Amino acid sequence: MGNPVRSRESGVQSVDRAITVLELIAGLGEAGVSELAAALEVHKSTAFRLLGALEEHGLVEQIGDRGKYRLGFGLIPLAGRVAERLEVTTQGRPVCDELAARLGETVNIAIPDRGFAVNVDQARGPAMVTTYNWLGRITPMHNTSSGKVLLAAAVADDPTALPEEVRPADRNALSRELAEVAAAGYAWSLEELETGLNAVAAPVRDHSGTVVAALSVSGPAYRLPVERIEEITPEVVAAGREISRRMGFWEPV
Repeated sequence: MGNPVRSRESGVQSVDRAITVLELIAGLGEAGVSELAAALEVHKSTAFRLLGALEEHGLVEQIGDRGKYRLGFGLIPLAGRVAERLEVTTQGRPVCDELAARLGETVNIAIPDRGFAVNVDQARGPAMVTTYNWLGRITPMHNTSSGKVLLAAAVADDPTALPEEVRPADRNALSRELAEVAAAGYAWSLEELETGLNAVAAPVRDHSGTVVAALSVSGPAYRLPVERIEEITPEVVAAGREISRRMGFWEPV
């Protein structure tokens, strides 16, 4: 049997080298196998294998028969995800700050990522007792307000997108709730993720109308009881629409 530790180390080294190849090509514009091998201080066959793996995934491409490589179009969707994340936080920041100051509660922006909701921006209100720092935290889709908004959009496109962790007995109820969320344009989470935590969220759309993020307001249940959640829901929806407008989406009149 092979040494698993050595195998892992070799795998990490290959990943490190592949990233270096991308960085070198990005800096040079184009590069050949010999040039990259020399920069990496490896044999040409090693550089060729790295380029082959990157080319297979569309991350690099050969330039005709010149033996040179340049960055491939496979990087575009990856970069697009990052750019989308940057744009929604950039456009959403002033809206979040204003909403947090007005409502006195924590405001978050979350995006979908591999079946979860990932909080990528946060603004805190002036309340002495605030909720958990959600920035960077990964949360479930099915029992958070942001997750429900994102999941409702996903299920509308693909009915099989329900999370596997949802028990079969609960799947029909969740499907009905998500249909209501999609129709209403907002979602509530009343002590579903954590006891004593309530939240409301609304969708954020890009220029095409696709739901790319969710804007949420959360706080302790004693400050955000159902009556208060109901009262602030229109403001959260309006804030989500304002960020969407900043992202280039205009709702039909």
